[in-house]
Order: sequence, then structure tokens, then C-alpha cells
Amino acid sequence: MKQSPSGGRRLIPGRARALLRTTVAAAGLALVGSALAPVTAGAAAPKPAGASAAGCRQPAPQQPGSSELRTLASGGLSRTYQLHLPADYTPRRDWPVVLAFHGRGNTGVGTEEFSGLSNLPAIVAYPNGVIGTGDGDRQAWQGAPYAAAGVDDVAFTGDLIDELNRTLCVDKRRVYATGKSNGAGFTGLLACRMADRIAAIAPVAGAFYPETGENCRPSRPVPVIDFHGTGDVTIPYEGDAERGLPAIPDWTAGWAERNDCRARPRTRAIEPDITITRRTGCDHGAEVHHVAITGGGHTWPGADSYSGGGYVTETIEAHEVMWQFLRQYRTPRAVVR
Repeated sequence: MKQSPSGGRRLIPGRARALLRTTVAAAGLALVGSALAPVTAGAAAPKPAGASAAGCRQPAPQQPGSSELRTLASGGLSRTYQLHLPADYTPRRDWPVVLAFHGRGNTGVGTEEFSGLSNLPAIVAYPNGVIGTGDGDRQAWQGAPYAAAGVDDVAFTGDLIDELNRTLCVDKRRVYATGKSNGAGFTGLLACRMADRIAAIAPVAGAFYPETGENCRPSRPVPVIDFHGTGDVTIPYEGDAERGLPAIPDWTAGWAERNDCRARPRTRAIEPDITITRRTGCDHGAEVHHVAITGGGHTWPGADSYSGGGYVTETIEAHEVMWQFLRQYRTPRAVVR
């Protein structure tokens, strides 16, 4: 059984075994993760210092358990995002936030459909990019060579976080970013430029073009969990020098160096097609994990619908595994704004 974005539950034939294996894999990640205490959804509690005071005084802007398209003015443009509230959302307690950035040519709605992120105990916002350059009218994100010129998606992300703070009861210290492909690459840019507002990132099949990491000097160590298929032909695992794309292990090693992690990573196969590399001993506990999917395509692990070309593993569900990692982290109190 699996919860749908609307809050109901539906049976997915043939996936019971895969879901069981997902649970085992996620539990394994939790056991070997950061020593920080996990943050879980519980009963209503006093709002901590990181909670959005304004949003915690407001009624829910939509029905809990629902997803709605919303509009936000940013940078002189009318921007949109798909907003999902947990079925048990209440403004009497603070909630973590997940920002999920679609791949090139996709949408927030499309990402919600395949990712399973709306099943998490969190507010999830699925922003929509601006149509960029190249073939077709395809939405894209800053940092890619085909992104729309002059569009500041980093500023838009800050405006979106501000909007969520104004309208919802959120914990400003628990804002996380994930995405796929071009959207995943953009999370790398956010980690470089918005480390004071983004607690941790979880890119999937990331397109890490040079601009997403140039002059990257984050204000604090940023925890990272990265997912990538070794058989991805769209964004090759071994990199693509002609497009300026790094080998994925090199990209994660770069973040481990920024976070001052131990030199030697620890690698372990948790399933026949899933290998996890962990870089630990990092500054402020900001670990860097890499989940390699053997033979995996340009896809979202455990996707419920089409997410890209190639093999889709059913061994794990990316949204569950990344949540075991992300939920451990908060931005320091001193940098919350």
C-alpha cells in the first residue's frame, strides 16, 4: 500500500516486495547516518525559535492533503509553483519544507506525479522554471547553458521561501532542496549561494554544469545526498567533458572537500543494484552520501510514472531514502532569517 498525494491509499500491484526492500534500505541509511537526532512528525508542540511566526497565525491557504498551483511575483515575472500540504497539516505546529525542482522541460506537477515526495511528512513546493533556450519551449533552471537569460532563480527561491514563511507554519531551519537533472544541478547552486536558508540538498540524476559550482563558497558546510544511475546516457555517470559535466564521484568528492570530511570514504552495497558511498567526519556533521544505482538510467529511483529514459530501480524509493538523510539536519540558529 502506498499513500497518494491526495492523502488516500492505493494498492500498487507487484511492488510490495520492492517497498519492503526500500524500507530495509532506508533503515540502513538511518543507522549509518549522522549522529544528529532525527526530526520526526509528532504531536503538536510549542513552536521553536526557527518557526515562522507570521505563517503560524494564518489558516491553511488550501485544504490539508491537497496540491494546488500558486502564483508568486519575483524579479518582475509572474512565477508559479505547485504546493502540497500534508494531510495532517495544522498551523499549530511548525513543518519542514522540501523544495523540489523539475528537470528541463518538465513541470512541478510532473515531478509530483513520479517522485512520491508528497507522501513525506513535510510541506512540499514544486516550483516551475522559465522557458529557456534551445529546441522547444522547455522550462529550465539557472546554471544550465540553456536557462533563460537574465532570470535569477536563486532570488526566486528566496522569494518562495519568504512566501511560505508568510502563509504557512514552517520551520525556517528545516528547508531542504531536491530535484532531478537540471533541477538537481540547480540544488547545487542553491547550496553554494543559499547555505544560510537551505539545510541540506538531495540531487537526483544531477546535471552539474560549470555555472552551478563556480566560485562555490558556501557560508556553512552543506550536507548532501546524491542519487545517480551508472547507466545514465543523458547525464553520464562518468561525466561529459564537452558539456562541462563532471564525473559524479568527482562532484560528490568536491562537496566532501568543502565540508572538510575525512579523506577516505566508506562504500557499501546494500542491494544488488544499490551502492552507497559515505563521506563522514565532516565539519559540523555535514556528511556527503552518494547512492549509485547500477545500470540505472536518467530516472528517479522508485518512480511511480515515467521520469526519464533507462532502467528504473524498484529496490529503493528515492523520496524515502533521501528523507532519512535530510530530516537529520537544520541550519544553525545563528544564520536563520
